Amino acid sequence: MPPVISELTLNVHPLRAELHEELHSRPSPLVETPCAISHIAVQIGPEERAAEQAYLGELCARYDASPPPEGASCFYQTFGGFELRWERHTEFSTYTFIHRVLGDPLRQAGALAQVPRDWLAKMPGQVTTALHLAFGCAEGCLDSGELERYFEKQPLRGGVVRQGTASLYSSFRLHSDGFGRIVLQARDLTPLQAGRLVQRVLEVETYRVMALLALPIARQITPEVRAMERELARMTQELTHAEGETDQHALLDELSKLAARVERHRSDTTYRFAATNAYYDLVEERLRELGEEKIAGLQSVRVFIERRLAPGIRTCNAVRDRLEGLSGRISQTSELLRARVELSIQGQNRELLTSMNRRSEVQLRLQQAVEGLSVVAVSFKKKGLLGYLYEGLAWTGIPLDKKIGFAIAVPVVMLAVWKVIHGVRRRIEQA
Repeated sequence: MPPVISELTLNVHPLRAELHEELHSRPSPLVETPCAISHIAVQIGPEERAAEQAYLGELCARYDASPPPEGASCFYQTFGGFELRWERHTEFSTYTFIHRVLGDPLRQAGALAQVPRDWLAKMPGQVTTALHLAFGCAEGCLDSGELERYFEKQPLRGGVVRQGTASLYSSFRLHSDGFGRIVLQARDLTPLQAGRLVQRVLEVETYRVMALLALPIARQITPEVRAMERELARMTQELTHAEGETDQHALLDELSKLAARVERHRSDTTYRFAATNAYYDLVEERLRELGEEKIAGLQSVRVFIERRLAPGIRTCNAVRDRLEGLSGRISQTSELLRARVELSIQGQNRELLTSMNRRSEVQLRLQQAVEGLSVVAVSFKKKGLLGYLYEGLAWTGIPLDKKIGFAIAVPVVMLAVWKVIHGVRRRIEQA
C-alpha cells in the first residue's frame, strides 16, 4: 500500500522518514549533576560489527532490558545504577556510562564501578579514547589541592566555558588507571544544558585522538616519500641525457615502477588523511562551541589543543601533498619521455620509408633494364625466325634481299615486342 500523506495517496521516497528523523538522531543526554561519567571510544572493524550487537544484547539480557534493534546506530538505556549511551560512527563506536552521585564526584568512584567487570572486559574493538569525567555542581573555583590530588599532580589546563557558567579542567594525560580525566564544575544548569556541555567535551577528546591516527602513518612513510622524491629527481636529470632508444625505454620502465609505488601509498593513506582533516574540523568546531574564556594562571584548553594538535595535522597534510605532487610530477615526466620516444620512433619510420623508396627506385630501374634486355633477346630470336622466312621465300622463287629484309624488319619487330611487354606490365600494375 502506498504511503499516505494526510488524505492524499502520494509516491513517497523510500528514505523520506529516515532522512526526516536524522535531525533527531543521537540527542544530547540529560545529565543530572553531580555525576560521574566514564567514556570509552573503540575503533571497530567490519568483522566486529556483529560482535558489537551481540555484546550489547548480553548486557540487556543481564538486566532484562530490550536490546537495540538490528542495524541500530545508537542505543540509550538505563541499567540499575547507571545509564549507557552507545553510538556507532563510521569507524568507531562510543560507550558513555553516566552515574548520578551524592556529594563531591571527585571523591566518588567512577561510573565504571557500576558496570559488570566481566562484561566490560569483552568489549569488541580497540580502545582509542578512555576517560573519566567528574561533573560537580558547587559554586566558584575548585580547590587547587583537590584538583592536584584528582589529576595526580599532572600540569593542568582549563578555562571557563559556556558563557562563563561552567569551569573545565584537564591534564590531557593518561593517569595511573590508564584513563584520561576531566573535571566540569557548573551550577544552575538544566539537565539538557549539562548534557550538551558533556557531549561537546567528550567529542573534543574523541575526535582529537581520531584525528591523530594518521600521524604515525605519516611519520612512517616520510622516509620512503623522501627517497621517491630523490629517485624522481635523478630520473629527471637522466632524461636530459637519454638519447638512445634503449636508455629511454629503461627510464620509462623505472618511472612506471616508481608511479606504482606512489599510487600504492596514496591508496593506502587517502582515506586516513581525509578522515584526519574531517576529525580536526570537528574538534575546532566543538572548541568554538564551548566558548572558552581564560582562567588566571592556567593555559586554556583551546590554546593547548590547537598548539599541540595543529602541527600533527600539518605533518599529515604535508605528506599527503607530497604524495600528490609526486604523482603529478611522475605523470608529467612520463608524458615528456613518451613524447621523446614517439619522436624517435617517427624518425626511425621516416628513415625506413626513405630506404624503402630508394630500394623501390633501384628495383624500378632494374625492371626497366630487364625489359630492355628482354626486348633485345626476343627481337634477336625473332631475327632468327625471319631468316628462316627469307630462305623459304627465296626457295619459292620470290626475289628478296636478305640483308635489306633484316634491316627493315628488325626495328619493326623490336617496336612490336616492346609494345607487347609494356602492355603486359601495365595490365599487371592495374590489376
